[in-house]
Amino acid sequence: MHNIGSMPIESPGESSKEQALKILGVSGSMSKTSQSAAALKHALLAAQSHGAVTRLLDLRSADLPMFRPGEISDSPGLKVAMEDVEWADAFVLATPDYHGSMSGALKNFLDYHWKELAGKLFGYLCASHENGLLPMEQMRVAVRQCYGWSLPYGVSVGGDDAMFSTAGEARLRMLGRDLSVYGKLIRDQFKRDLESDIAQTFAARYR
Repeated sequence: MHNIGSMPIESPGESSKEQALKILGVSGSMSKTSQSAAALKHALLAAQSHGAVTRLLDLRSADLPMFRPGEISDSPGLKVAMEDVEWADAFVLATPDYHGSMSGALKNFLDYHWKELAGKLFGYLCASHENGLLPMEQMRVAVRQCYGWSLPYGVSVGGDDAMFSTAGEARLRMLGRDLSVYGKLIRDQFKRDLESDIAQTFAARYR
């Protein structure tokens, strides 16, 4: 169990872990009472109900240093974050809506990664009073530039649409389910493409 910024959430038994999809939830909020972090935990629990193994990386606790190209950091939180990213098959990114954008902490987290995100599926959560469309689109753009896949929708919480309403709970359950199902399909196909000699696939560049 990680002690800095990351925690496993109760997952399937040991015998099923090897084939189970590994989902990393990344909380980009700096608030102690974060709506996006609470919603993220619900989505990860929903994913577990569909056989996924999950971890939660809390950037508030991890306290990553500012990304500086070419510099090496001995930050314990950064070491944990790097290990979690390498472990994950799929991701849920969660952020508050800050001026129509994702949080600086989440953007900084993404700046550390590129190839590690390629070929993996991403889902998105945003705590917003304005539906969170701009922050979630910016997360999609960043992931697309890293050759990651995105679910065709995101989940916004807060504002007039209460997070724990029936509709809100249903959306979070759908997010967890879809990540688990489509994430496994994409992971397995990407692995087959990596192991093949087919040149006409974007996976070829990662062999």
